Amino acid sequence: MSALKNDLLLKALRGETVSRTPVWMMRQAGRYLPDYIKLRDKYSFFERCENPELATEITVMPVDQVGVDAAIIFSDILVVPQAMGMEVQLIEKVGPLLPQPVKGAEDLKRLCVPDVHERLHYVFDALKLTKQTLAGRVPLIGFAGAPWTLLCYMVQGKGSKTFDEAKGFCYQQPEVAHQLLQMITDTTIAYLKAQVAAGADTVQVFDSWGGLLSPQDFEVFSLRYIRQIVAAMKDVCPTIVFAKGAWFALEDMAATGAHGLGIDWCIKPELARQFAGSNITLQGNFDPAKLLSPVPEIEKAVKAMLKGFGRERYIANLGHGILPNIPVDHARAFVETVKAHG
Repeated sequence: MSALKNDLLLKALRGETVSRTPVWMMRQAGRYLPDYIKLRDKYSFFERCENPELATEITVMPVDQVGVDAAIIFSDILVVPQAMGMEVQLIEKVGPLLPQPVKGAEDLKRLCVPDVHERLHYVFDALKLTKQTLAGRVPLIGFAGAPWTLLCYMVQGKGSKTFDEAKGFCYQQPEVAHQLLQMITDTTIAYLKAQVAAGADTVQVFDSWGGLLSPQDFEVFSLRYIRQIVAAMKDVCPTIVFAKGAWFALEDMAATGAHGLGIDWCIKPELARQFAGSNITLQGNFDPAKLLSPVPEIEKAVKAMLKGFGRERYIANLGHGILPNIPVDHARAFVETVKAHG
């Protein structure tokens, strides 16, 4: 394995001094890139995920085209429910569909904690190939969905803005919910450890729907499982936890022992730092829609963000995934402004 030529991201996660702020973007591999769209038109979503050559090509694209300081493996959080035995369809421009959602204890019988090497080997193959292809240019990030977010899809059966059915399930059948959350957690720990063994330098846990829960329920249905994942990864690699909308839990998330916390755009950098404390790296928090602004406005807003977070223990990123309609030169302006900011 080649030594990393650019290890800014890992240094920032370890709290070491960096020569400049590292930068990458959630969902940077895909969606907005014309070369990705060509592949999307040719291959189905799971063909792109499950073919290591295609996944590698897509993962490396933003490193070549936008100049980010890290690659994140091209995959999807829903490969975990799929590996556990659920049918998952990903429909372009519509989103995920799980036609046989979990409704009660009986449904858990058709799910299992799988052998990840058997069911998810294609992700590890893609990581190995990407690692070779990158040849040490930048670190490689692995990822998984947080158990609460995966439960949302597995119970609701599709995307939702509120996930009322998933929440109702947790309130009406808490024992079944916790059984499912534990199965997801056990699968995720094995999955992330295998990602690191295959070449991931760090991993991020995405709790996209964490902010839908009250602070008390976030502790019960999300954080207690994230805590298990972070603890299991403690001696394996640095972990980043990103719970969108869950700014109220920044202090508790920092206490998990994670190395980094993703921050969305609904909280000021100074306040996020106050909540999280000084012993953890913050990552974020540019509003992805703001990349639709004229380039001079993007540059101005990025500089303000960098000033708000400061140089130490900080990774520049978006506050959620990049949108499909962002011009590539606007994404590039975001990255270049961070890199030029001495």
